[in-house]
Amino acid sequence: MDISLGKLLGQQEGPVLITGHTGFKGTWLTLLLENLGVRVVGLSLPPLSHSLYSLAGRANKIQEFFLDICDFDSIQNAINIVKPAAVIHLAAQPLVLDSYNKPLETFSVNVIGTANVLEAAFRCPSVKAILVATTDKVYENSEDSKSYTEEDPLKGSDPYSCSKVGTESVVSAWQEISRKFSGPNLISVRSGNVIGGGDLANNRLIPDLINNFKNKTNVEIRNPNSTRPWQHVLDTLNGYVMALEKIIDKKQEFKSVNFGPKSKGHTVKYVSEFAKSVWQSEVEIIYSTDADILESKFLNLNSNLARDILGWHPVLSQDEAIRNSINWWKSNLLKGIPAEKLCYEEIKNFKLLLSLKNKGHING
Repeated sequence: MDISLGKLLGQQEGPVLITGHTGFKGTWLTLLLENLGVRVVGLSLPPLSHSLYSLAGRANKIQEFFLDICDFDSIQNAINIVKPAAVIHLAAQPLVLDSYNKPLETFSVNVIGTANVLEAAFRCPSVKAILVATTDKVYENSEDSKSYTEEDPLKGSDPYSCSKVGTESVVSAWQEISRKFSGPNLISVRSGNVIGGGDLANNRLIPDLINNFKNKTNVEIRNPNSTRPWQHVLDTLNGYVMALEKIIDKKQEFKSVNFGPKSKGHTVKYVSEFAKSVWQSEVEIIYSTDADILESKFLNLNSNLARDILGWHPVLSQDEAIRNSINWWKSNLLKGIPAEKLCYEEIKNFKLLLSLKNKGHING
C-alpha cells in the first residue's frame, strides 16, 4: 500500500459502495477506505449488537442502506440513488457450520443475492468496476498440502462452499455479459481465514478463544490438526483495494485472484497455543478429535498471480497476524481503548510497515 493507494478510487465521481458494510471485513474496509480518502456508502442488513460495527460506534458515520440483498427492487433502488463508481460485494452468509443448519438461506444469500447485486450494478451507468469476495473454500479440495491457484477446478463439499462455487458461477456469467455488451469490469477475490481485532462471529477460532480468555473459562477446540491460511484482515483488504483499482479504468487482465500468506497454513492447535501465550492466559484448551469433521482439513492458497499482476504481498506473517489480533482484544477488553481508535491505529501502523517494506527498509 503506497501513498497512491486509493487515489484512483478517490478521484472517481461516485463513491465506492460496500455491501455487507456492517460485517467484520466490511467495517474494517470502510475504515480503511475512509483513511485513504475514498468516499464510502454502505448497504447491508441491520448490524448485530455483537459486531465490530456496533463496538466501534459506526452507526450514521456514512450514508448507508439497511436492506436484504435477496430483494432485487430494493437493491436496484439503492444503487440508482448512490450512483457508485465501484461496488465491493462482501454481503454473504459466511459460516460453514451455519450453512448446515440454514442451507436454503445460505444459497439464497450467496447465489441469488450476488446475482441481484450484479444485475442492479450492471444497470447503473456510473458503475465501472465490481469486486466480489468469495473464499479459498471454493477449490476442489484434495485434502493434502497443495496450494491452490486460480486455475484449479472449483468444487464445494458443504452447503457453504457449494454456495460460494455458485457465487463464482454467477460472477462468470456476468463477466461474459460484460465481455459481450461492454459492461463494467468484474472480478472475484479469494482469501484465506481472515483474522483481526473485532471479529465476534460464532464458531470462529479467534473469537472463541478470546471469549474464554476474557471469562477465564476452559475452551474446547475442534479439529486441532486442520490447517488454514491465516491472514490479517488488512492484508486481505489491501489486496481488494489494489485489485479494484487495477480494473476500474483499465483492460481486465484476470477474472479472479487469490490473497493468502506466503507460508503454508498453521494448524488450529498451533494458533490456539500461540494465541494463549500472547494473551498470557492460564485457561486449559481442550482439543476435540472425535467429532465429525464438517469442514475441510487442509487449505492453502497460491498468491503468485496477485504478486505478479498487482505487486501485492502480505505485510504481516501468520504469527504477526495472530499476535496483532490478540493484542487488539487485550487493548480493548483489558485496557478499555475504544475499538474505533484501535482500528485506526492499526491501519496507520500497517500503512507505515508496508511503506517501509516497499522501500526495501524491511525484509518480508
